[in-house]
Amino acid sequence: MDIILIPGLWLDADSWNDVSADLERAGHSVHALTMPGVGAPASESADIGISDWVAAGVAAVDAVGGPVVVVGHSGGGNVAWGVADARPDAVSRVVFVDTVPPPSGSGISEFAVVDGVIPFPGWDFFPAEDVDDLDEATRERTAPLTKSVPARVPTDPIVLDGGRHRVPVTLLMGGLDQESLESDLDAWGSYADEYRAIDDAEVVRVGSGHWPQFSVPARLADLIHTAVSRRS
Repeated sequence: MDIILIPGLWLDADSWNDVSADLERAGHSVHALTMPGVGAPASESADIGISDWVAAGVAAVDAVGGPVVVVGHSGGGNVAWGVADARPDAVSRVVFVDTVPPPSGSGISEFAVVDGVIPFPGWDFFPAEDVDDLDEATRERTAPLTKSVPARVPTDPIVLDGGRHRVPVTLLMGGLDQESLESDLDAWGSYADEYRAIDDAEVVRVGSGHWPQFSVPARLADLIHTAVSRRS
């Protein structure tokens, strides 16, 4: 199966290297993306928004020319859902990695803008449950790999108006299984409505923090492989 891997904020295609290698050994064709404007100064990235990231994902699907699975980590999940919305007949499954499908009109989050871009805020910025499984060696190895993202990307509302809800979905959640996630839905507002509108959705607990591609890449690859192999 062709698998498109979309990184979250501050990361590029190389963030998937360990996962990609395992997926390729399992027989898949992997296409890891670097999104437009990542690492670029504001003079080159000021006009880049979430729609440009979605367009890059759609172009990757179109380049494959056949059924694909689209995987999105964190903020990359918004992009993956936008791709599914635009190409519901070409995307055979969306796999969300520690994130959930966004409703139309929502953004990723807000972060401090520095010199017209959003730099990586550092591992200590995030809640303990997100980063506790990243040891010091992993943090030191991966922090230099992070790059700034265009200022508009995290806050631009995503526009969804297509056939995304009929695309099967797997949510690979760091600490939540299906029962615990669905028990929390009433507090999710429009995110709950979006989740409930999906025809076929499963939730699988990874048992990790927010960056399993760094902390447990072999397990993440195995879970993606299992999701890809699942028949709806």
